[in-house]
Amino acid sequence: MATEAPIEATVVPPASAMETVAKQPHKLERRWTFWFDNQSKPKQGAAWGSSLRKAYTFETVEEFWSLYDQIFKPSKLTANADFHLFKAGIEPKWEDPECASGGKWTVTSSRKANLETMWLETLMALVGEQFDESEEICGVVASVRRSQDKLSLWTKTASNEAIQMSIGRKWKEIIDAEKISYSFHDDSKRERSAKSRYTV
Repeated sequence: MATEAPIEATVVPPASAMETVAKQPHKLERRWTFWFDNQSKPKQGAAWGSSLRKAYTFETVEEFWSLYDQIFKPSKLTANADFHLFKAGIEPKWEDPECASGGKWTVTSSRKANLETMWLETLMALVGEQFDESEEICGVVASVRRSQDKLSLWTKTASNEAIQMSIGRKWKEIIDAEKISYSFHDDSKRERSAKSRYTV
């Protein structure tokens, strides 16, 4: 008498278990904070940074997309306003200990759509930890201005040229820019238009 081969049972998890997995937030490697700075109506005699406000700190992919979609798009900014995304615990100020010896890579754009695209590509690269030297990066600033918008990637150790050049080359590739330049915060403190120290 022939015996039938046993039928292998396919294990299907209950629907509730599937929903739980789907609802699990995707944690990022680190926490990040969005900041907002509106310099369009400065108070008489107000110190620089007095209009800077911490907005939201997040730590999951879902929180990031929700915040970006609803609030933190440069197209929603008025002229002379900035959005910042910095690692949680670092303030977007030269005086912050993490930024004090640093500098920034900067790219300018005269087209609003360009700023929006470069900002999003940079945010995704930062929260997605796409930089080999991610520990060197403090954050990024999107500045909307009447004549020309600007995006600046802040780093910790301005004097380490090898690391800065590596970050610069990677960022230039991410945002698909023609040319970006690096200035030291120390130079910027002394003169309004600090000269570039590195260029890629």
